[in-house]
Amino acid sequence: MPASPLSLPGQAAGGEPRLPLVARALPDLPALDRELDYLVPAELADEVRVGAVVRLPLQGRRVRGWVTAYPVAPAEGVALRPIARVSGWGPPPELVELASWAAWRWAGRRRSLLVSATPRAVVKQLPAPASGALRHLAGSPPPAGPRGRAARALVEAAWQSRQPGDRPHLLRLPPDYDGTELVSALAERGPVLVVAPSEERAAAGAAALRRRGWAVALLPGDWAQARAGADVVIGSRGAAWGPCPGMASAVVLDAHDDGLVQGTTPCWDAPDVVAERARRAGAACLWVSSCPSLEMLAARPRLHLPSRSEERQGWAVLQVVDMRGVDPRQGLYSEALVRQLRGGARVVCVLNRKGRAALLACGACRELARCEDCGGAVLLEGGRLRCRRCGATRPEVCAACGSDRLAVLRVGVSGAVEQVGALAGRPVGEVTATTRELPPTPVIVGTQAALYRERELRATGGVDVVGFLDFDQELLAPSYRAGEQALALLARAARVVGGRRRGGQVLVQTRLPAHPVLRAALLADPAVLSAAEEPVRQSLRLPPYSSVASLSGPGAAAFARELARASAEVEVKGPDRAGRFLVRAPGPACLADALAATRRPRERVRVDVGAVWS
Repeated sequence: MPASPLSLPGQAAGGEPRLPLVARALPDLPALDRELDYLVPAELADEVRVGAVVRLPLQGRRVRGWVTAYPVAPAEGVALRPIARVSGWGPPPELVELASWAAWRWAGRRRSLLVSATPRAVVKQLPAPASGALRHLAGSPPPAGPRGRAARALVEAAWQSRQPGDRPHLLRLPPDYDGTELVSALAERGPVLVVAPSEERAAAGAAALRRRGWAVALLPGDWAQARAGADVVIGSRGAAWGPCPGMASAVVLDAHDDGLVQGTTPCWDAPDVVAERARRAGAACLWVSSCPSLEMLAARPRLHLPSRSEERQGWAVLQVVDMRGVDPRQGLYSEALVRQLRGGARVVCVLNRKGRAALLACGACRELARCEDCGGAVLLEGGRLRCRRCGATRPEVCAACGSDRLAVLRVGVSGAVEQVGALAGRPVGEVTATTRELPPTPVIVGTQAALYRERELRATGGVDVVGFLDFDQELLAPSYRAGEQALALLARAARVVGGRRRGGQVLVQTRLPAHPVLRAALLADPAVLSAAEEPVRQSLRLPPYSSVASLSGPGAAAFARELARASAEVEVKGPDRAGRFLVRAPGPACLADALAATRRPRERVRVDVGAVWS
């Protein structure tokens, strides 16, 4: 309900008393997604504003909440209770409105979105706005190198071609692009909101921009300064909901990264949130990616490309080791890898121990068992091979040679650190997602989490070679985005070693040497993968050629039945072995409308928009 233009308390002309002030608020309760009206005491009238964090009396206790409209017309015949107090500053009005859109788009509740837009600690007062007016004290910025000049040129092209209500501008920059130069070019044109794929990347970017003399608010810690005003507001995924007064532009770095997708419901993704936010504000929106996904390209962004020579320089030299010709007794360690381990280079070996796929290989020709429809990994179930990605089945035979001798490959190696140490003859450190301090050893073995410690790796001597011990786990993962995620890993590895500019090298051990992912990395051209993925996605009606959601939880079956009856455009499949249902619709708006219009059962239902079970 839109707020009515009511005035503040007092006496109207002619002595008639004014109507009481009423605010509409959303309580911070997971089970309640309904706004309630409250009286605003006269002493709080100047503090209550849309987005303010307040304490609300509800069912005999006081709960936190957010003002969503103020003032509003009071309902007739309803006794309202007053707001207990104003706790402090909260999200600005435009983010309160954006939360309603995102709740519809990702079939969730506004409460969790407003939590993302609220400071972690109570903010009673705001500091003075900050700006780079004293940038001259920082001295002249260093001259831009080739990477910086390429980034600035694309920013200039995007800025000159912007239009009101524009689609996002996609800057396809190589993996080692200069983010500091890019953001500086935007900050010269007004306040800029920056969303980075990780906290480490955001902190490093904030430090570099401050050295340039910009006033930077690093979220979540500098929320109050961001709300007051700064040249640059930067943070990880949650910064998509950070305040940025007067925002002239918004940029998402590594927009393809899975770290930009919220893992809990509603499963919003930062690039789409930032794009909608920029559209509403009339600001320029830039997605920066070295390997754009098909979903990003389907949004029809304005594409800006560097020169081919510049793009090639930013990707690392890729060495592909065909493991089909390697003696099985060597296990995960080819001769090419052992040479790198025993040389003087610093090497990071990546092995996802748990793996994303249980792989089968032919005992006769050593080819991997793959789906003939989508190319995914297959599992042996009931004497038949089933694809975990698209569900297709076939007899238990090798598609390459017809042999029925299939063996399971042991992709998870618990003793990898000891084995690599014995082969290298040098100290070996281990890095996983729970590792606190990065070991300064010349050889590191770990999961892909090691590639996210880029700043620490550089501080301890940098990296010359990144070796993927078993890349087929990534290529054949059950996700329909497996290829894009695998290419993103190669791009991150290229950034860690510094691309061709520093002579960095990425070594990949695989039984699929001709895979489009590897061709795209070899040619430094992500469009190679997009061209190969597009017909497969289209034939299987996978995103972006449909919009999908996964339903799980005790009420999933009842909700799935209601969805199937309510809309002829929505297709419901399932359940799978875990009791999950797949919902497919022609587009995101159709899916969001169907999910919003269908009554939820009393039992809990988890809705993951964009997730496909396998």
